[in-house]
Amino acid sequence: MVIYGAMLSLLLERPRPVGELVAGLGLSQPSTSKHLRVLREAGLVTARTEAQRRVYALDSRPLIALDAWLAPYRSMWERRLDALERHLDSTATTKEDQT
Repeated sequence: MVIYGAMLSLLLERPRPVGELVAGLGLSQPSTSKHLRVLREAGLVTARTEAQRRVYALDSRPLIALDAWLAPYRSMWERRLDALERHLDSTATTKEDQT
């Protein structure tokens, strides 16, 4: 999963040919191509041919849809994390007062 995140991060910056992704990720060309095929089949990247090389670009549409689906859950977790932060802050203050 880490490789896919790193690959998507590189493609977020700009479209890249396979060779740049190989260099940026430190993977072999066949391994990079296999990961790109998975991302392409998932609809997260597109490929176009320029001369004799393939250039890959991020397709953000599925990620936008995922972000919209996660929105209600994100607000629930934000409230809970804010409450945890307040609790931890009050605990830290109490411990500092005791020393």
